[in-house]
Amino acid sequence: MEKTSLKTGTQSILEEKILDWDSVQKSFDQSFGTEVYTSWLKHISLIKEYNDHVVLGVKTRFFRDWITSRYADKILSELKKHKLSINRIEFKIEPENINNKVNFSDTIVNKITDIKNSFLNYNRLNPSLNFDNFVVGKSNNLGFLSAKKICSQLSRYNPLFIYGGVGLGKTHLLNSIGLELSQKNKVMFISAERFMYQFIKSIKKNEMVNFKDFFRKANVFIIDDIQFIRGKEGLQEEFFHTFNTLFDQSAQIVISSDRAPNKLDRVQDRIKSRLSGGLVVDIGTPDYDLKINILRKKISDYQLSFKENPDLNEEVINYIAKNSNSNIRELVGIFNRVVAFGKMSKKSLNVNDCKIILRDIYNTNKVISIDKIQTVTSNFFSISMSDMLSQRRSRPLARPRQMAMYLAKKLTTRSLPEIGRKFSNRDHTTVIHAVKTIEKLIENNDDMRKNAEELKSLILSD
Repeated sequence: MEKTSLKTGTQSILEEKILDWDSVQKSFDQSFGTEVYTSWLKHISLIKEYNDHVVLGVKTRFFRDWITSRYADKILSELKKHKLSINRIEFKIEPENINNKVNFSDTIVNKITDIKNSFLNYNRLNPSLNFDNFVVGKSNNLGFLSAKKICSQLSRYNPLFIYGGVGLGKTHLLNSIGLELSQKNKVMFISAERFMYQFIKSIKKNEMVNFKDFFRKANVFIIDDIQFIRGKEGLQEEFFHTFNTLFDQSAQIVISSDRAPNKLDRVQDRIKSRLSGGLVVDIGTPDYDLKINILRKKISDYQLSFKENPDLNEEVINYIAKNSNSNIRELVGIFNRVVAFGKMSKKSLNVNDCKIILRDIYNTNKVISIDKIQTVTSNFFSISMSDMLSQRRSRPLARPRQMAMYLAKKLTTRSLPEIGRKFSNRDHTTVIHAVKTIEKLIENNDDMRKNAEELKSLILSD
């Protein structure tokens, strides 16, 4: 047994060299299983050994946190088999002094040889989705200005969290940020779904170290549709540590979702807290003016691309803008459909032609039930159906109830007494009051207007 004396201040500490680290590693492999050992424990090194504790080396803070939270007790138990007096473990980040160096796969090594180009090759940035062709209106102006700001001043707002309904331009903005910053920065642009795919693939191939190293080399990390991680605990764990590492490195993080951070159900509270810690902006449903401007931009783009006029008169443009369900993606699809029919029929279309062409989209004869309106509205405001129909009058319940009554009046042909009966036999005057209240709030409150438009879209979408 080798004994040495270490001095800490005025106190001497006896150090006993007993542990055979190769034997310890073999016991880790047997006890934890090859997959866990290869991914996490193989790269732990022995830095110092004392009578009652050891200091172990790990490559990164992430490794330290992950191993500590999941395997520390079992590691201590295994060490005690080799040296009974050990009762404590310390982990130290020693990236340059790890005995077992990480062997990256050829694929990853090749990718990080020229890191800027590697990120550009990995990303699927669409050059057509840029700031120049993003049509700005009242509903998306703040999102647009925020995106432009971080391009000129990285980490000013970190993270930048952009949320809004389907088809409102979130991905367009994120793509624009990626394009703007990719020439001078290591940009990673990825959807949450693809992030999960790469995560699972790396686990199966025992390449988690490669996965972590690659994603954490970005200084601009853009992830689209983060709501996809809901209910996926393993993926959330990995995202949380990736987020922390990048944030600690002052990397700019940009995230999109279909809802605000605090409304991401089945997502860890610590993640929601992180997502809420920067600048949170929403993109609302486009108003009439924005839809008009988008259609005019599509006409201009069509003229430039095909060197001909799409032949849409003002009456047709106004009709499309007024009747689309507040979704930009749908609006563009309708534009393309109308133009295509016009070209095939070789005539300039009028409003009656559009009504026929778009009858299956606009669902002019579609029957909307009050039951559906109540269900969609209660889910949107996160209240139960029993609360929706109860006699309780607190504002958190009264407003959703009034909104549902308002939508029932606007989207169905039911009479006021019929609507009242569907809300626990309330009087028709209660329905009138609800409709007037919501109409006034929509007129004077942007949030209420956005809520009403989004609910309409959700109700009419099925």
